[in-house]
Amino acid sequence: MKLHKWLLCALAGSALFFDTHSITLYAGNLKNFIDETRIKLGGWINGGATFNPSQTNGYNGPVIFADQANQFQLNQFNLFVQRPVVSTGQTWDFGGRVDFMFGTDAIFTQAFGVPTFDVNSGEPRSRSNWDLDLCCASTRTYGIALPQTYLEVYAPIGNGLNIKIGHFYTPTGFETVPAPDNFFYTRAYTLNVGEPFTHTGLLANYTVNKNWLILGGALTGSATGGWDAGWDKELGNWSGIAGFTWNSDNQATSVHISGTYSETSTRSSEPFWFYNIVFKQKINSRTLLVLHHVYGMAGGVLLNNLKYTNTIKDATWMSFVAHLYYDLTDNVSAGIRGEWFRDADGFRNPSPFRIAAATNIVNGNAISYAGDINSVTITPADYYALTMGLNWKAAKTLKLKWDAIKKLDVRPNIRYDRVDAYQAAAYRPFAGNKDQILFSLDFVLPF
Repeated sequence: MKLHKWLLCALAGSALFFDTHSITLYAGNLKNFIDETRIKLGGWINGGATFNPSQTNGYNGPVIFADQANQFQLNQFNLFVQRPVVSTGQTWDFGGRVDFMFGTDAIFTQAFGVPTFDVNSGEPRSRSNWDLDLCCASTRTYGIALPQTYLEVYAPIGNGLNIKIGHFYTPTGFETVPAPDNFFYTRAYTLNVGEPFTHTGLLANYTVNKNWLILGGALTGSATGGWDAGWDKELGNWSGIAGFTWNSDNQATSVHISGTYSETSTRSSEPFWFYNIVFKQKINSRTLLVLHHVYGMAGGVLLNNLKYTNTIKDATWMSFVAHLYYDLTDNVSAGIRGEWFRDADGFRNPSPFRIAAATNIVNGNAISYAGDINSVTITPADYYALTMGLNWKAAKTLKLKWDAIKKLDVRPNIRYDRVDAYQAAAYRPFAGNKDQILFSLDFVLPF
């Protein structure tokens, strides 16, 4: 009996050894494969809360990204798989990227470029199926987005040509959707409603020399002039994107100008276009100034707001944003952002935006899973916002050694918003007020 026990123990130990050895070997081979193929797996988590003294329950008015008043939001749980291309040398290289996002921010980067109602005629539209209805409508706030799925090619032509084909974040503007790429928890109105989040199509970048980079491409899949397109609707509506970036010899100064131009949709030949200018000046090693301007126009749109009723006219919007950032220490930075956004015709900035974006036609009726569609308001207005805050690299400051949190960034912010109706009756989208103040605290954890 004792011999049998020893034999069983020996067999079990051998099996465990060989199994562990196999797993270790497999893990090693997988790591080698990932290293050799330059495949990157990563992501980030972003969550936070805002305290809004003007609200007891609901939304932070027309503010999006952190739009939920007085409650915690898991804004972004983002995973990506990427093979970055080597954009130098005389060798062709191929890569690509796929992003998956879950959270309350997902709705803002879904392919909603085919709106519920045609912007020119007001007729109901069949919306894109790319990522609008993947999950979670019953939660009213959470969802899934697939904001990037593209292939990338580096062609050793001249100084090097990079080409993306697929669905990708816009190269225009300064702020963006991914939380780690922004200083503040909330975003400026300019990003929210003044410029696109994503495109579908082809985008090429060419490095002329160390000072100049030019970009251009063809976009499709959108009924709002090439903005926020999917894969399965409006593929006959082609748009153009073009721009350039200039950098000074010492890389302290840069100017970026870009924009899009298109017919609005396959149903309308009215123009839909915008341009933006981003100026960056690194004042010294610790201080960065950014100035951002946007102007856009949509031709012959149907307006129904607090000023216009069933009125067809050209709609315009514009903004000016100033950012100033200063590194107080290696682990703490301070920032301030001021903005003026004019929605001159009441076309771009509905409040709450989430309810409008989540609207669909169900049995012939407009229904929004995010809330009561009749609560959405919009009017011609000037929006003003002032945001101040800190970025604190908490794990580095506290010298936390755990790898999982070594990149933790904590961001306390204070934001003041005010709205003044533009050539229209008074407008009060902040819980019946013309202004509001938000106190927010969020974290970003890349991995």
